[in-house]
Amino acid sequence: MERRVTGKPDRPTERRAVAIAMVLVVSLVLTLAVPAGAAELEPKTAEAFERYAKLTQAQIDSELSDRQRGFLWVERLPEERRAAAYARVRGGEVVIERLETLDHGKRIECPGGMIHHWIGTAFIPGATLAQTLALVEDYDHHQDYYAPDVARSKILRHAGDDYVIYLRFYKRKVITSVEDTEHEVHYSMVDATRAWSRSRTTRVQQVDDAGKPDEHLLPEGQGDGFFWRMNTYWRFEEKDGGTYVECQSVSLTRDIPTGLGWLVGGYVTSVPRESLTFTLATTREAVLEARKHGGSDE
Repeated sequence: MERRVTGKPDRPTERRAVAIAMVLVVSLVLTLAVPAGAAELEPKTAEAFERYAKLTQAQIDSELSDRQRGFLWVERLPEERRAAAYARVRGGEVVIERLETLDHGKRIECPGGMIHHWIGTAFIPGATLAQTLALVEDYDHHQDYYAPDVARSKILRHAGDDYVIYLRFYKRKVITSVEDTEHEVHYSMVDATRAWSRSRTTRVQQVDDAGKPDEHLLPEGQGDGFFWRMNTYWRFEEKDGGTYVECQSVSLTRDIPTGLGWLVGGYVTSVPRESLTFTLATTREAVLEARKHGGSDE
C-alpha cells in the first residue's frame, strides 16, 4: 500500500521535533544561567605560572640590557615584518602577537591552568613620553580611561617609582567575570626618551553578585577561574613624532572544562588578547584626548 505524500508534516513527527527543540532551548538557558563550574587554583598550577613568569622576566631583562637589538619588540622583527608593523601602528592600529616562553627549547606545562602570553604595540602621534607616562600612572582615574574593563581603580601606596594599586576588572562576554585585584608596579627611566615598567598581581579575588547589596569576595584562588594571575611589562619610547607604547601580558586562567569548551573555551582563550588590544587602543585614544584638552607635558 502506497503512502500518500501531502506536503504536510506527520503530526507525531512534528510534535517530537518541537519537544526536542524545547529541550535544547531549556538546556541552553540553564547552561548560560549556571556558572561554568568552580575551579580552584592548585599549588602546581601557581608554581607553573611562577616558573613561566620568572623565565619571561629573565628574557626581558636580557633584552633591556642588550641595546644593540633595539628597545621595542617591533624593532627586533625581521625586516619585512618590521616595516609592515611600523606602518600599521603609525596608521593607528594595534599590532599584537602571541608569544611563548620556552625552557631550554621545551614548552612549560601548566597542569590545571592555561598561560596566556601576548605582546602588542601602539603609536600615539604627537605625544611626548612625559604625557604618556602621566596618563598611564594616573591610576586613580583608570576607571574613567579604561571603562568598562576597569570598573574601579585607586592608588593604595606610592613612593617614587613604585606603586601599589587596586583595580576592579569587569568583563562580559556570554559570561560575566568581575575580580578585585591589587598590583605592585615599578617604573624605570632609561633616558630622556625611553622608559619601562613592570607589574604583577599580589591579590586576585572573584566578586560575586557585583554591584548588588549582597556583593562579596570569594577566597583567593576560588571561583570560576577566569583570572588568577597577571604580570605586565611595558615599554615606552618617544620618537618619530610621537610615543610608542608596548605591553607584554602574561596571565593565568583555569583550563577549559571538559564538555563546556563551546561555552567557556572562547572566553578563556580570547579575552586576554582582546583585553590587551583594548588597553593599548584606549591608552592611545586617552592620551590623544588629554592632549586635545591641554594635557600637561610634565
